[in-house]
Amino acid sequence: MAALDAVLGKIDANRDAALGRLFDLLKIRSVSTDPAFRDECARAASWLADELKGLGFDASVRPTEGHPMVVGHLKSKRAGAPRVLFYGHYDVQPADPLDLWVTDPFAPRLDGVEGKQRIVARGASDDKGQLMTFVEACRAFVETGGVPCDIIVLFEGEEECGSSSLPAFLAANRDELKADLCLVCDTNMWDANTPMITAMLRGLALEEVVVRAASRDLHSGIFGGAAINPVRVLARIISDIQDDSGRVTIPGFYEGVSELPPEIAEQWKKLPFDGAKFLASVGLSVPAGETGRSVLEMIWARPTCDVNGVTGGYQGAGSKTVLPARASAKFSFRLVGQQDPEKILEAFRAFVRARLPGDCEVEFIRHGASPALQLPSSSPALTAARAALAAEWGQDCVVGGSGGSIPIVGEFKHDLGMDTMMIGFALEDDRIHSPNEKYELSSFRKGARSWARVLEALAWQENQGTLSSAERRNVTP
Repeated sequence: MAALDAVLGKIDANRDAALGRLFDLLKIRSVSTDPAFRDECARAASWLADELKGLGFDASVRPTEGHPMVVGHLKSKRAGAPRVLFYGHYDVQPADPLDLWVTDPFAPRLDGVEGKQRIVARGASDDKGQLMTFVEACRAFVETGGVPCDIIVLFEGEEECGSSSLPAFLAANRDELKADLCLVCDTNMWDANTPMITAMLRGLALEEVVVRAASRDLHSGIFGGAAINPVRVLARIISDIQDDSGRVTIPGFYEGVSELPPEIAEQWKKLPFDGAKFLASVGLSVPAGETGRSVLEMIWARPTCDVNGVTGGYQGAGSKTVLPARASAKFSFRLVGQQDPEKILEAFRAFVRARLPGDCEVEFIRHGASPALQLPSSSPALTAARAALAAEWGQDCVVGGSGGSIPIVGEFKHDLGMDTMMIGFALEDDRIHSPNEKYELSSFRKGARSWARVLEALAWQENQGTLSSAERRNVTP
């Protein structure tokens, strides 16, 4: 522990200089979606590469068809050290509407009173403040003897506009980027004092259904009652998908869905989460998912089938008495566990076809599919990181899930064969993507200390023989 204590002390001693470095990065207007800021994105990439080089990383800016990537490598002096890949993104959302910012979004400032201050700037929380917590942890290790793990850093410049260059970059640099574990710092804590590891991400399958009947829209007075109405057909299909208990009725839908590990289920029950308040915040009061499941379980750990939009017939002002020739609906499936997106879509199509009456035909339009991702609760890396975070924050670390999907994590799993552990220090009220985005100063300072503890814990687990190492990296995903 003496070596770790020295690292933590160095982080504390560097904290004012660390804040200055973060401010320098926040001043760069690296808005990836707007071509007017292309040079600023390149400047942010160069700034980060130079910063990594100053710490001893073999770092470079890598061009892509879009904005550049930054890749850095730093070897540990410890024998048998694990290799970790840390991912972050330097691009930010546009600052508009500018008139709602209290001050210039690219002139970072501290707001609040001593002991409860926050960093205000575009990108403060998403993701510059977050990624710099890791850089500052690495700095402290370098200044006290060296990092405990072999570290690869990958900073992207297109996360906020779709990561279009990332798949090709991963494919072209697979061997260079492959590691034992990927670490991502782009998520939230449970609350301002409680750390959280996001270990579960729901998958996503998207499908559009078009039902056609007559050769043209029909006059409802002449054909009504005799002609089939595609809107009614589609409405019946939608109604059949979920039963009165909230379960999805598509055959085989729950194959691969398992119950939460008892320890995680018990932890979730104890979390200060008010499901009624969560729904009330958007004007609702009755949970619509599976009967007997908590709201938190519904949004983190259970699969869903939702209708995202329905179209058919006349949509203009007033009325028009027609029987539409076609109707369509867009569906999204949030998947968990080992659910197979392809099997889910096949079963859904069979479900629809089985309910299609005569004179109707159906077209299915695919809009993408990806499986759920989950770090096993028995993972030694997860165990080590939970203990490290608890030691820093003085609170048990929550193992949480995300109701949404994070494409980058899927890319790492499917292209590089790596599990990902998402450890972030943002808060729900950080106003990311909104005016007056902020990042708590405590998140920035304790975030750096947290990463120091996590890296040391991962290295210790490796020395105990409980983390996979080079053998795993040699397996082609």
